[in-house]
Amino acid sequence: MAYWYNIATKQVETDENRSRNDDVMGPYETEDEARNALATARENTEDWDAEDREWEDRNATWDDSDLED
Repeated sequence: MAYWYNIATKQVETDENRSRNDDVMGPYETEDEARNALATARENTEDWDAEDREWEDRNATWDDSDLED
């Protein structure tokens, strides 16, 4: 069973009662993961922002040779 977090209602939903709009985040494997969806998203965003700052601090440039064919 998949779990979803509804950001409008702040409730965990399952496939059986999931809203069919853009207000849901998921799917998650457990109810607890869904319940913590906003915290997880916040942590991920903070990590990505830190990576971006590190990238900018190094004055890194894009190198196409890093891409796989």
